[in-house]
Amino acid sequence: MKKVYYFACLVLCLSAVSSHASTADESTASQARATVLTRAIANKARLDEGQYLKVKQLNVKMLADIDALKARYAADPLSLDQKMAEVQIEYDVALARVMRSNQFVMYQQSRSSMTALMNGSN
Repeated sequence: MKKVYYFACLVLCLSAVSSHASTADESTASQARATVLTRAIANKARLDEGQYLKVKQLNVKMLADIDALKARYAADPLSLDQKMAEVQIEYDVALARVMRSNQFVMYQQSRSSMTALMNGSN
């Protein structure tokens, strides 16, 4: 009986460690995507250091929101598109607050080339 108990505890511990590792990997991948996207925006819109940091925070949040929406609405593409459009609008409004008007125009002009960076390799 003790062997079964210890085996069950071992399995639970290993699954918890595995779950934590995969969450850490997803977080690292999301951070990397946010960094790449932020660098692309910084190069196109000529952000200063303070703007870069704020935009990176926005990118981390936006990418996390998109990943959560993809998981939640995987079976409902229509709702997924609607919710992703809402996230994009919120993101653009937040970016407009961080950037100067000429920077935001440059961002909008180059946004189509950055869409692949936002969507990642999913």
